[in-house]
Amino acid sequence: MEIIYLLIGFAIIIFFSNVLVDAASSLALKLKIPKMLIALTIVAFGTCAPELAISFQSVASQNGEMAFANVIGSCIVNVFLIIGLASFIKPIKVRHMTIKKELPILLIVTTGFAILMLDSIFNPLTANTFSRADGVILLLLFSLFVLYLVQMLFKRNSQQEEVKSKYSPFLAIILLIVSIGFITFSSDLIVENAEIIAHNFGISEKIITMFAIVIGTSLPELFMTITSATKGEFDIAIGNIIGTNIFNICIVLGLPIIFYGDIVLTGFNFLDILAVFLSSFLLFLFARSERTINKKEALIMLFCFVLYYIYICF
Repeated sequence: MEIIYLLIGFAIIIFFSNVLVDAASSLALKLKIPKMLIALTIVAFGTCAPELAISFQSVASQNGEMAFANVIGSCIVNVFLIIGLASFIKPIKVRHMTIKKELPILLIVTTGFAILMLDSIFNPLTANTFSRADGVILLLLFSLFVLYLVQMLFKRNSQQEEVKSKYSPFLAIILLIVSIGFITFSSDLIVENAEIIAHNFGISEKIITMFAIVIGTSLPELFMTITSATKGEFDIAIGNIIGTNIFNICIVLGLPIIFYGDIVLTGFNFLDILAVFLSSFLLFLFARSERTINKKEALIMLFCFVLYYIYICF
């Protein structure tokens, strides 16, 4: 039955990822706002629901390191695995504005996050700790992102009037909400049954956590990005990942820490922090090169993902 539920979960997530992409595209066209704005907000925040739930639950139960592992793992998986796979299937074209504005914001947020995790580098006598003050800094970085979104909201694309959208605005909003709900439900279904199957085969808890939880909670982003890329909706594909990583770092991690207090990071080292920073830096570098993330660059991302997972698993 677990295998059947697993297959049902994949079928649901694939179907509603298609619906979500079409609905997001239709809404942007009808409202005459950039598709990137929809991807950075509704789509990205919606697909972050599993990470947000896990983060609050783990920090509240004094298991803050799980929240960090979830956020760090998700950021690395989102870029190295998801963008890597999507751009290998179909090279992702990146707009000049994305290279100029959205990707630098992601790089600033990720760099700030990495610096905040390096307490022991600046003071060797201090353990790496994430405090409420660090959480406030993350929220301030998020406010920078929000200001950019507000600025983007007032932009209109006159060329969008010539393109016919698939759904009306009302139906598009309904489909967005329904799709995000089903995608979240199906990702939970996949994770739960994957864990049961893994336990039945005697797979270790660490491997289950890194694959079922970290990759499992990234399934919405995975299917959304690949679906968007294959449909040629590149703004939605890359905007989803940029928005998700910013939301993961600033809100999924920042809010629980502000609510519940400091976390000592005993299970993380410099290589974990470097991998998070490298994911955003390489994404910016590859996008900037030819305004396209090609198959060669996709293979480099996938290679980085494999190397990191070999490191954490062994």
